[in-house]
Amino acid sequence: MRGLSLWDWIFIVLYFLIIALIAYWSSRKADSSEGYFLAGRDVGWLAVGASLFASNIGSEHLVGLAGSGAAGGLAVGHFEWLAVFALLLLGWLFAPFYFRSKVYTMPEFLEKRYDSRSRLYLSIVSIAGYVLTKISVTLFAGGIILSEIMGVNIWTGSILLVIFTGIYTIIGGLSSVIYTEVIQTFLMIGGATLLTILGLKAVGGWHGLLASLPKDYFSMWKPISHPEFPWTGILLGAPILGIWYWCTDQYIVQRVLAAKDLSQARGGTIFAAYLKILPVFLFVLPGVIAAALYPELRTSSPDRALPMLINNLLPVGLKGIVIAGFLAALMSSLASTFNSCSTLLTWDIYRKWKPSASERELVTFGRVTTVILVILGLLWIPMMKYISSQVYVYLQSVQAYIAPPITAVFLLGVLVPWVNGTGAIYTLILGFILGFSRLILELNKNLLPEGSFLKWMATINFLHFAFLLFVVSVIVLLGVSYLTRKHEKPTELTLKEEDIKLIRETSSASQVVASLVVVLLVFVLWWIFR
Repeated sequence: MRGLSLWDWIFIVLYFLIIALIAYWSSRKADSSEGYFLAGRDVGWLAVGASLFASNIGSEHLVGLAGSGAAGGLAVGHFEWLAVFALLLLGWLFAPFYFRSKVYTMPEFLEKRYDSRSRLYLSIVSIAGYVLTKISVTLFAGGIILSEIMGVNIWTGSILLVIFTGIYTIIGGLSSVIYTEVIQTFLMIGGATLLTILGLKAVGGWHGLLASLPKDYFSMWKPISHPEFPWTGILLGAPILGIWYWCTDQYIVQRVLAAKDLSQARGGTIFAAYLKILPVFLFVLPGVIAAALYPELRTSSPDRALPMLINNLLPVGLKGIVIAGFLAALMSSLASTFNSCSTLLTWDIYRKWKPSASERELVTFGRVTTVILVILGLLWIPMMKYISSQVYVYLQSVQAYIAPPITAVFLLGVLVPWVNGTGAIYTLILGFILGFSRLILELNKNLLPEGSFLKWMATINFLHFAFLLFVVSVIVLLGVSYLTRKHEKPTELTLKEEDIKLIRETSSASQVVASLVVVLLVFVLWWIFR
């Protein structure tokens, strides 16, 4: 087991015991639909913030961030720091509407804001996305961690983790997921901090690291011609993907809906914003350190950066703590996927089909669908050997290409009172067609003639494409809504004076100051790593 000592195993077993106890305690709240799917709407700001962070940082996040850091430096960290602004937007702008509408899911919100067509579209796209991408990429990246760090057979380790994660998700619902994620957050941060400190020591400190790598490894702002992170794409395209992920995705927003009240929800998003400063230093920087220590990683296999650091730097006795932290990342991501997908299937499919369903029926159906998702996860494990790093990138791209129209529909739905259901469904469908077309063209770009429009569309940076698709989506939404405005009544779920009053009444001076400070901190960091 790659040199794991008795103390390492004690830490790992202790972690699993703590998770099991939290799941058992949480099961007491899971006797109603609100208790099972929204943790009884009784979660405080610290748990909300920690859960937002842990849900986001999955095993694929750890492997991907460290790998990108090893291959190209700190620039991938832009997505982490841009999340700060998206989280503040969630707490200050979107959360009041979600609370006022008393929804359980994001598709349900779209139905209240627009109509049932938008709800059905987002339900199908979200469920398919969770099953086909989140479960698969989590297991793919988790397999790298299990095999490289622990020497465990990928099949055996994945089966055990999927089953254990599924059990505590089935038993306790969202309450179990959120409170285990609080523990998992601090484990992840503790383990990654330890690894970063030891890595810096091995490379000769910060100055030794600077001397070991090209200067552009530490510059986050790249030229327009950069293939992955051009500064124009970071400023124009990345925020659109961030708003979609942090403000409209069930996987994330469900934690905010579970808060005790709007003030606690906003406090949780602010806390999560501070936590999102850390991944650049705790997950990307270790990859940069690995590139300095093992230069062959830069071009051959950058995704092995994190496992190599853990295997080569951590002394016996400390590996258990770090491994528990990275197991936490894998399990928190899986648990969030299981629970969010189960909520969508129950609330947007089953309850729609059977509106008279009792509380017991809804909870039972939620548990049954979680079991089915666990089985799907197990069935996926044999397919992992067919996933290459290139396919992994394409799976992530699927989400990027469907995000802009969804962002447009949510953002304008809140800010512009007269946009309507017809405009929304046209925007969502056209946006999906354009995004899917881009994916097909990208997969076949070598077959396209040079200099053609299709070649340009296939090769334009995906962040630039995301911005263009967002602009098209906004134009379609405004245009179709304007042309059909006489035939559809206006919605009640738009920005009103009472909403602004509610935001003022539920916010405190400390929340305003904390929000301004974290924004200032991001700008200072951008200047330092310019």
